[in-house]
Amino acid sequence: MDRTAQLTARRAERDIAYDPPPAAGSLHVRAARVLEASWTGTSTVPSRGLYPHQWSWDSAFIAIGLRHLSPLRAQTELETLLDAQWGDGRIPHIVFNPSVPLDAYFPSPDFWRSSTAGRAAGAPRTVQTSGIVQPPVHALAAWLVHCADPGLSRARGFLTRVYPRLAAWHRYLLHRRDLGGGGLASVVHPWEQGMDNSPCWDAPLSRVTPAPARSFRRADLDHGAAEDRPTDLDYGRYVRLATDYRSAGYRDGPGGRYGAGTGGFAVEDPAFNALLIASEHALARIARELGATGTARHARAERLTAALIERMWDPAEGMFFCRDVRGEGPAGELIPERSVSGLIPLLLPTLPRDITAALVRTAHGPHFGLGDTTRLAPSYDLLGEAFDPHRYWRGPAWFNTAWLLERGLRTHGERRRADALRESALELADASDFAEYVDPYTGEACGATGFGWTAALTLDLLHSTGTAVPDVTGTAIPEVTVTAVSEVKGGNRG
Repeated sequence: MDRTAQLTARRAERDIAYDPPPAAGSLHVRAARVLEASWTGTSTVPSRGLYPHQWSWDSAFIAIGLRHLSPLRAQTELETLLDAQWGDGRIPHIVFNPSVPLDAYFPSPDFWRSSTAGRAAGAPRTVQTSGIVQPPVHALAAWLVHCADPGLSRARGFLTRVYPRLAAWHRYLLHRRDLGGGGLASVVHPWEQGMDNSPCWDAPLSRVTPAPARSFRRADLDHGAAEDRPTDLDYGRYVRLATDYRSAGYRDGPGGRYGAGTGGFAVEDPAFNALLIASEHALARIARELGATGTARHARAERLTAALIERMWDPAEGMFFCRDVRGEGPAGELIPERSVSGLIPLLLPTLPRDITAALVRTAHGPHFGLGDTTRLAPSYDLLGEAFDPHRYWRGPAWFNTAWLLERGLRTHGERRRADALRESALELADASDFAEYVDPYTGEACGATGFGWTAALTLDLLHSTGTAVPDVTGTAIPEVTVTAVSEVKGGNRG
């Protein structure tokens, strides 16, 4: 038996010997079954029907939950994704499974043409991917996965192998995607930010001429109601942006230029950059684990935090706003739409106290209603004109943003509020059958059920008990033991 197999076997023996087995039908077991059913052998699909390939930030969140079931599988999840990294450092937002029919998902591999259109940017030749990216949660996930079983991680050389790839990913974002010149990363497509259909994109998208409806077929409507999904007009604009980026060879450049100057969409987003900062802190910890100091990375994270505040913080509104780099003025302009993205920087450990206090007030105030009118924070302003409790990212609550906010509240000592959010997330994951997203008022399931990151982050919340719970950057935070909510309240559905 090789060393990895020995370590894995010993880990399983420890679990059996010292951990009471979860009750049959418990929330833990049902979440584990969701991830098992979505496992392909090398990665986890978010949803077998709606999302049948590997998605970038989904895999990072899924790895965070998988580490509680199998640290080896969690490592493999991230390694499979990083195997599709481009030569310029970008991690593509989709890695396509060649056994899935082309018409099962759009845009499909024949739309992106990564191996040909992305050749100059170093797209891999042996696997087909998309040409855009998603939020950089990966270094954070890698550090948490390592912490789940440091012995196994060291025996496999996990961090040694992933660190240079993660460093290249961050270099790409900080150098090739600093389109506003302020030191932060820009997204060049709404899909890159992950909150695809947010009202934050309406103004910048209005400058984009949509692709003709006859030029593409939407596979997402085969799995979801049209009234819950992006409109055909918005989808046409998404297709146009992706087509133009592909036609320009997926080229990026500093100073507001990308795709030979043809791009009509470039936005600095607070959640995207907050996750980059959190992952810089995580990279510093990885560097220290590998024998370096990590000082330069911590310093970079602090510079990025200062830039985030300077370019996106609105003290009068008590939250962060997206910046339209292509908007009016030499530095662009803030987009006056309140999105949950503007609350996510709460997870940053060195955010000034006055800003964290304001974010907590905003999250629990009338625009998001957390703990009052809503049990999970809505993806968009409850009082906004574009609010819709069911339409994709225009109001529904998502479990990954709930997890990030729960970690942020706990990081800044808001234990009571963090406990309440954790309890709500576990109860709604249970009641909704691990829904993709839910109505923020009623908790009604929307989108796909048995959704990958919902199940994975449920596991992470179930396991966040004991005397010290690490925050998202690895710092230990005093915490009381909390019994799994579904076991206390009889929330089991099995």
